[in-house]
Amino acid sequence: MKKKKRKINVKRVAILIILLLLIIVGGILAFNKLTSDKKATKEVQEVASIDAYGYTLKDNATKYYKGLFKELEKVLNADEVDEEKYSELVAKMFIADFFNLNNKISKNDVGGKQFVYADYQEDFEKYAMDSVYKSVESDVYGNRNQSLPVITNVEVTKVGNDSYTYGENTDDNAYIYNFVIEYEKDMGYQTEGSLTLIHNNNKIEVASMSEKSASE
Repeated sequence: MKKKKRKINVKRVAILIILLLLIIVGGILAFNKLTSDKKATKEVQEVASIDAYGYTLKDNATKYYKGLFKELEKVLNADEVDEEKYSELVAKMFIADFFNLNNKISKNDVGGKQFVYADYQEDFEKYAMDSVYKSVESDVYGNRNQSLPVITNVEVTKVGNDSYTYGENTDDNAYIYNFVIEYEKDMGYQTEGSLTLIHNNNKIEVASMSEKSASE
């Protein structure tokens, strides 16, 4: 008795081959896109630093902020540091970097942190990511399409010096500044407030910030 030959379903085989080719092509395209995205990742470079104080300047800083950094370099590299000018620049630069969101890579890229009192930096970062930076979209690949604030100027007014207690320490000569922010475009972000700056070894650092101006 002769065995019946099994007929090959040509249509089914053709469909399977097409599906296999689609999977292979899709995989290649996905791999190429991933490789391309990795190459396009934005990298922020350090372009200047004040080593004795640990301050750094990144290449994506605004023109206004870069100008303030140059002023800070002159003040801190002088034979005798003008502490009043130093504290004023710290206040300006902290505000100019913290509230300028347009150049930030993501909500984790919190500006102004290098001017915050060292022991408060972790809590400060968390506060920023949960508030001001909460809605900042990622720009890792340089394709963000989101309108974010750009700061053009910061005016600071010294209210005076006062005693400020932090942890087990007290600074009897803490600086109190009021500030006013000018934006390229009003987008509803904070425009004024006050800062308290304290001494930490050779540095002056931000210890607190308020949305209200301090009384003179």
